[in-house]
Amino acid sequence: MDFDVIVMGGGLAGLSTANRAAELGLRPVVLEQGADERYPCNSRFAGGLVHVALRDLTADAEDIHETVLKNTGGHTDEALTRLLAGNAGRAGEWLRGQGAKFIKAGPYEWQRWVLAPPRPRTPGLNWDGRGPDVLLRTLTANLAERQGRLLRNARVEELVMEDGHVAGVVAGHDGGTARLTAPAVVIADGGFQGNADLVREFITARPEALFQRGAGTGRGDGLRIARAAGAALTGMDRFYGHLLGRETFENAKLWPYPILDHLAAAGVLVDENAARFCDEKMGGVFMANETAKLDNPAGIVVVFDEAIWTTVGADQRFPPTPNDSFVRVGGTVHAANDLRELAGMVGLPADALCATVEAHNAEIESGAMDGKAPLRGKAGGGMTPIATPPYRAIQACAGITYTMGGIAIDTHARALDKSGAPIPGLYAAGSSSGGAEGGPLAGYIGGLSKAVITGLRAAEHIAGERAG
Repeated sequence: MDFDVIVMGGGLAGLSTANRAAELGLRPVVLEQGADERYPCNSRFAGGLVHVALRDLTADAEDIHETVLKNTGGHTDEALTRLLAGNAGRAGEWLRGQGAKFIKAGPYEWQRWVLAPPRPRTPGLNWDGRGPDVLLRTLTANLAERQGRLLRNARVEELVMEDGHVAGVVAGHDGGTARLTAPAVVIADGGFQGNADLVREFITARPEALFQRGAGTGRGDGLRIARAAGAALTGMDRFYGHLLGRETFENAKLWPYPILDHLAAAGVLVDENAARFCDEKMGGVFMANETAKLDNPAGIVVVFDEAIWTTVGADQRFPPTPNDSFVRVGGTVHAANDLRELAGMVGLPADALCATVEAHNAEIESGAMDGKAPLRGKAGGGMTPIATPPYRAIQACAGITYTMGGIAIDTHARALDKSGAPIPGLYAAGSSSGGAEGGPLAGYIGGLSKAVITGLRAAEHIAGERAG
């Protein structure tokens, strides 16, 4: 049980790290808490779109960097954004070299690198045999061929330090306890969205009101052991997610798709008091994050009308659509010819809902904000009057997929302490690391690209240290 590098987590970040380490002549071992051969993890459940801030992997690095800064409001580590921007194309080509296959899935820039076979535009999870699942199986086979090891049903309990340097881990494995030694440990266990206590500490007072839109296997084990070793944490208050129907808690066919983001962006998203509480034009990730801040995140409702339902709701540009597919799998769309009646159906105060819709329509007609509600970005472009009966509403919730914050790292993926110095032998990759996305705008970078790039950097620095 003596290795050159121990990788914590068998998702895309962990398998990328381990395979690159093996390519460079190191002896890696991956410790994966899942016991099944095709263990659940966010990478396996992903949609398969590989991008950086919705930009093509081969776009100009400076353009990608500027896009990241804009999307995050400049509240990210500039060196990390340059790392992601400068290595995006290389990450795509490295994946191709591992056997990954890509297709162009649509006209938009973020659809140019989609793992094949692509996911169908249908409700539900649908991960089996799709691009991300195939990629993880391919990387697992590659690792075995390179004499690397993958231990399943292995959950890290403790980080072993000797004289201030990482020396290995203690892990529970197959009902027992094992001590594994290595001069480097890479934490790549996927964030803390599956740990209600950490979500409560950093994101919302009501973690039970957020639906686990991913595998839910990111339990923050890596975060815990890194924290105990003195690692700094950064950007902990933001997550990647979307708006889902509230019935998702009882109906597995309603997640991770359809999403309700575009309906909310065209109409209004209101809280339990029928008041708008955020800029809907900022998109679904932002709306999900702002929902989490509410006293009652479980009380949100998306309100729109027949015209929005038959246009935005049926727009195939944003797969999968939340229109007929949502109803077909059991989602409820409340409808009434009178706003007051609609308010009663979804438990909202009627006077307040009428006032909110009236203000929404007046804003569109005049092109000016009334100053009483959250401002809308992009001059309110894309909003539609809620004026065509029947009026419609969907009781919604915020779905959390992965946490954006995590262990502070440098451009070699080394974990940093609170003074900004690297902790010898400790690294973090993928969603376990923070600093590259989030901020007040909840800027989304892309979990798959971040996983590969930081994983490659960690492996290459460890190999360099070993050789040096």
